Amino acid sequence: MTDTRADTTRDMDQMAEASFGDYVALLKPRVMSLVVFTALVGVLVAPTPMHPFLAMTSILFIALGAGASGALNMWWDADIDAVMKRTARRPVPAGKVKPGEALGVGMALSGISVVMLWLAANLVSALLLAFTIFFYAVVYSMWLKRSTPQNIVIGGAAGAFPPMIGWAVATGGVSVESVLMFALIFMWTPPHFWALALFMKEDYSNAGVPMLTVTHGRKSTRTHILVYTILLAPVAIGAAFTSIGGPIYLATALVLNAGFLLGAWRIWRRDEVQAEADKYAVEKQVFRFSLYYLFLHFGAFLAEAALRPYGIGGW
Repeated sequence: MTDTRADTTRDMDQMAEASFGDYVALLKPRVMSLVVFTALVGVLVAPTPMHPFLAMTSILFIALGAGASGALNMWWDADIDAVMKRTARRPVPAGKVKPGEALGVGMALSGISVVMLWLAANLVSALLLAFTIFFYAVVYSMWLKRSTPQNIVIGGAAGAFPPMIGWAVATGGVSVESVLMFALIFMWTPPHFWALALFMKEDYSNAGVPMLTVTHGRKSTRTHILVYTILLAPVAIGAAFTSIGGPIYLATALVLNAGFLLGAWRIWRRDEVQAEADKYAVEKQVFRFSLYYLFLHFGAFLAEAALRPYGIGGW
């Protein structure tokens, strides 16, 4: 894999200069949008009000930090991205952005985002952002992703930090509520990505990434999806009984977790003959549902916070 990365880097360094749109894609805007949303929810549901300008400025720097992580990930993973259908068109493997440029953008945005968040909000949130960038770029991308089938389980922490950072922006600290928001995303990540891995077929195997489907097989992956979805449900529902929860969130969580559990059970019952026959329709449905699952949970947190002043949200 080292030789492959060296060859890939050498070839890409000879490519033409990138456009502005290529640099935007380098920051993984779709991932950034989820980071922005969950971090914003963390700010808005916190008990400490913030001036709107400071809140939005802080969210901007959190978004830049997410973009920095994306750029560093694309720089490091250029060799495996090039052989996976899902990622082959990314700016670095496609030859639109040179690896050295991706590294430079990632490092520059990392420094800017952390320092500016410190100035705009507080040191705790800045340190959490710095740790998140380090965790995603180094712990997950450089170590876990290529070395263990637990890559998604442990690496999911990187995507779970944004609401905790948002909470720290507003309060200057960490609480049970922010830890539960972190835990919700952390426990959601494995079944979400394993559902994707099931219908991505041989992508991870061809790239040499030890995803669970490659190391333990598809049957084991289906069992893991069910187990993690079962473990996720009490975490998600338990958040309803904290200061950021309430009847709206509880109703939302009950419905969504029942739906997710049903989807995970349907995946667990299937074998590869059935999955091949309908082109992994169930797996794709569960993957799409998992996206709505996370968005609607955090939307319910937001609804509780918005309605609480009117005596509707909260307990």
